[in-house]
Amino acid sequence: MTMLALVGLNSLSLAMLLFLLGAGLSITFGLMRVLNMAHGSFFLMGAYAGLAAWEKTSNFWVALLAGAVSTAVAGALLYGLFLRRFSQLEEFAQALLTFGFLLIIADGALIVWGGFVEVQPPAAFLRGSVHLGDLTYPKYRFFLIVVGLAIAALLWLFVGRTRLGAMVRAGVDDTEMAKGLGMNMSLVFLLVFALGSLLAGLAGALGAPYLGIYPGLDFETLVLAFAVVIVGGVGSIEGAFVGALLVAFVDTLTKTYVPELAWFSIYAPMAIVLAFRPWGLLGRR
Repeated sequence: MTMLALVGLNSLSLAMLLFLLGAGLSITFGLMRVLNMAHGSFFLMGAYAGLAAWEKTSNFWVALLAGAVSTAVAGALLYGLFLRRFSQLEEFAQALLTFGFLLIIADGALIVWGGFVEVQPPAAFLRGSVHLGDLTYPKYRFFLIVVGLAIAALLWLFVGRTRLGAMVRAGVDDTEMAKGLGMNMSLVFLLVFALGSLLAGLAGALGAPYLGIYPGLDFETLVLAFAVVIVGGVGSIEGAFVGALLVAFVDTLTKTYVPELAWFSIYAPMAIVLAFRPWGLLGRR
């Protein structure tokens, strides 16, 4: 029973990281139809930026802010200078361009940080464990669960209940009509892409004390992000949340009991969902 409780909590803490990562990709791809293959690179960039800020200041909150802001700026530059010139129909060109940035960022990180595994310590008050009866669980993973749930609620409110969220949805459904009504869709899409990148960077900074930082992390997280979006459905915050829960639970359960099937456990849910609901569990047709 204790083992199942640990698997459940581990799944939930991992799911919150995957939600932040997948929600950013779901926003940029599902709402804007921009295929960003460098999304995993923003996770890696946020982790390294947070680590650099931690080494300079020893302040955990400054590290989180550095990870989020640095990737928001990088995302805004990527979209404003390069991706904006491609239409929503040019997904192949978008994929090639952003995959090139993925390779550039990966090599740049390797040059600056080397091929070593780095681990950023959490804040002092998040170290140690909490005791729930017979169960002992790390405080930091509880912190990830709380932060992930709070951000999920804020994102749901932003997309579904705010004026900017309504503008984004209107621009996706009919960009020309939205422009005709006086909406500055270029600025709206720039801000939304920066938000998606910020979420990936924040996930990287939050995940650094949990997962570590190492070369290849960008590719691994990109696969997980696409798994979350495909399972949950593109353009849906609720779908990203459900997809993250499902992917994290299957991944954690498999690694605990059948570790040799770890990668299979990621692709199997995607294959099943694509076979029966190609638009995802909560996505739109």
